[in-house]
Amino acid sequence: MIDRHRYCVIMCGGIGSRFWPYSRTDRPKQFIDFLGTGRTLLQMSYDRVLPFVLPENIIIVTNAQYADLVKEQLPEIRDEHILLEPARRNTAPCVAWAAWHIAAIDPEASMIVTPSDHLITREREFEAAIEAGFNFVESNDALLTLGITPTRPETGYGYIQVGEHVDGDILKVKTFTEKPNLELAKVFLETGEFFWNSGIFLWSARAIKAAMLAHAPDIANLFDEGAEVFNTPQEQEWIARNFPGCMGISIDFAVMEKASNVYVETVSFGWSDLGAWSALYDNSPKNRDANVTQRCSVLAYNATGNIFAVDNPGKLIVVDGLKDYIVADAGDVLLICPKAEEQRIKNMVNDAKMAFGDKYL
Repeated sequence: MIDRHRYCVIMCGGIGSRFWPYSRTDRPKQFIDFLGTGRTLLQMSYDRVLPFVLPENIIIVTNAQYADLVKEQLPEIRDEHILLEPARRNTAPCVAWAAWHIAAIDPEASMIVTPSDHLITREREFEAAIEAGFNFVESNDALLTLGITPTRPETGYGYIQVGEHVDGDILKVKTFTEKPNLELAKVFLETGEFFWNSGIFLWSARAIKAAMLAHAPDIANLFDEGAEVFNTPQEQEWIARNFPGCMGISIDFAVMEKASNVYVETVSFGWSDLGAWSALYDNSPKNRDANVTQRCSVLAYNATGNIFAVDNPGKLIVVDGLKDYIVADAGDVLLICPKAEEQRIKNMVNDAKMAFGDKYL
């Protein structure tokens, strides 16, 4: 039987600019069926938590402009459980709103907080890890994050250094490091003491509220002042007036790197944050030349290690001599970029904005 005090918060407000031009401001990557499964990344995130959270206990936090997309893709979610941010303020204000909202419904609640754009391939192992995580935070005053066993010296992820063993796969957190350079990432991999920071968290409503009051008081005090409006018809109106005044800061910087009761559960369940084109390449089937084809036909000569993604099933792509490239064609934008340079795509998006305004965003 699913514990009625357990909740899930799905964070769904990002733009996903590293997946440009597929991911656009009006339809970011979480609303796209990248893997051809018939379910978008958001819908897959919803499906994934149903074994351990009641459907009526799932909260979506998104930007106000995506309200219709969320309702279209998740019609099961009640309107009052779609929290619409009037401005983008990173994950700390997002988590705070969700925590105060849930605490107003159920002061005894515990919750998992997860992004909407992750891929997890071994779902039974995921369910077992979340069950262990819930049991831990419900028995301890603890903030728990999931640490992914690293498989390569990745520079695009944050890292968690583990300390003393606590229980099962749960250890005390020693340090956080945000996106190291390649040499440092190699050292992290060799030591065996570092895990990728998944951005998936578990805690009780009581614990995260106390941690925010201690370490992010400007944000927490604001929500405390409006405590009486949460889970009432006045909540969204209050948020529209007050939320834009929150500092834009991540929950990692605001709380996790400061608090003393932070723990990590080390896990391995086929995780990827699908943060960029190379992650999609890694998680997609490849032909004999190690090329990935998404929604198009391709004739490739002397071409290996590429991903071809075209939002037009009738289009034929013909290439010769291309190796390890991203070729992404969506709407009015064609992107051709080496996979090794994909971290620059965000800069390209900014350059396009500078040159052409919002036309291609």
